[in-house]
Amino acid sequence: MYSVKQIKPGVALLWNGEPFVVTKSVFSKQARQGGNNKVTMRNLKTGSNVQHTFSGNDKAEPADLAKGKCQYLYDDGTKCHFMNNETYDQFEIGDELIGDKKQFLIEGSDVSVQFFEDQPIGVELPPKVELTVLETPPGVKGDTAQGGGSKPAKLEGGATIQVPLFINEGDKIRVNTDEGSYVERV
Repeated sequence: MYSVKQIKPGVALLWNGEPFVVTKSVFSKQARQGGNNKVTMRNLKTGSNVQHTFSGNDKAEPADLAKGKCQYLYDDGTKCHFMNNETYDQFEIGDELIGDKKQFLIEGSDVSVQFFEDQPIGVELPPKVELTVLETPPGVKGDTAQGGGSKPAKLEGGATIQVPLFINEGDKIRVNTDEGSYVERV
């Protein structure tokens, strides 16, 4: 069981019988009182956000989440289809549960999928992925708005990020999936 102080961002817990992951928490304590933890949690089944305040001696039960390596197969417009690498079972996850991570998924790539009670509920991407630049305007030296110089680039998977001026169409680049930012040319 998690105490009020142990409920921090990244912690998966059961609340009202549903699995949640804590996305934000603010712990405060006054004098001799127990303490309050104002928490924002994302429901792992529906993707909705909930705010709740845990106080005093409240306890939260850890969610029993399992992870498995799976291969991303394809997107049918509303759901993404995956295959378990161990059992070869195919399953789908709704776009609302994947969220912004979908733009970094490439057909045939391996990802870590979270399961709750044998139901897939989310996808964890590696911290960095390699993607090909599909579209970007040509960079002209001296044609910069800021000192660093960057331009938009559309990547395979659908993401559009800012890249340095020397990046061209067809280049492979490494992208930080947490921030959605350029890291380096591969």
